[in-house]
Amino acid sequence: MPLHHKTRSLKTVVLALSILLGVAAQLGRAEAEEIRTTVVAGGCFWCVESDFERVAGVVEVVSGFSGGTVEAPTYREVTRGGTGHLEAVEITYDADRVSYAQLLHLFLRSVDVTDAGGQFCDRGDSYSTAIFVATGAERAIAEAAIAEAAAALGQEVVTPIRDASVFWPAEDYHQGYYRSDEVTLTRFGPRRKSVAYGLYRDACGRDARVSELWGDAAPFVGDH
Repeated sequence: MPLHHKTRSLKTVVLALSILLGVAAQLGRAEAEEIRTTVVAGGCFWCVESDFERVAGVVEVVSGFSGGTVEAPTYREVTRGGTGHLEAVEITYDADRVSYAQLLHLFLRSVDVTDAGGQFCDRGDSYSTAIFVATGAERAIAEAAIAEAAAALGQEVVTPIRDASVFWPAEDYHQGYYRSDEVTLTRFGPRRKSVAYGLYRDACGRDARVSELWGDAAPFVGDH
């Protein structure tokens, strides 16, 4: 093949590869923009994880801690107090399937937004509620969601909006607690974690209070 034909063919191949790489990069950016994360605190993180893993468009929910000053806190340190952290969950979601506003709508109706001292049977600052926002746009959406919830209830919503801070995943044994078949020792005796979780949730009165507060608008009552 003459040299100029080889050169032309090589240029064609390089151009084609450049186009393909450009398309791939654009697709990668689009996918990255569609998959987002947000952090909320709603009392017991097992319960919030269980609720939101049922939501269409949610990719993953991780139990952990946020809002404090201590690096890599343990569950024991957080519940003992002094770290400033709240039990929280990090929700990874597909924004093409479920919006941030929809997630907050569900969240606010899955907790007691009138209780500033904890949630249900779990008392203390580490069990209080919060919405952690990372951008001005998220703050505006959160403010609108809280205003809407307050109007729907006819009561003040005490759940605060807080600036996003480092999210620390909790220990492995907390992840997926509500669906684990691993046996653990509880006050009810040895139980599978999934069973222990159900007993705890009922005893703590979470669904009863949410149902009392939100009625038919409560999105997750009866799912457990």
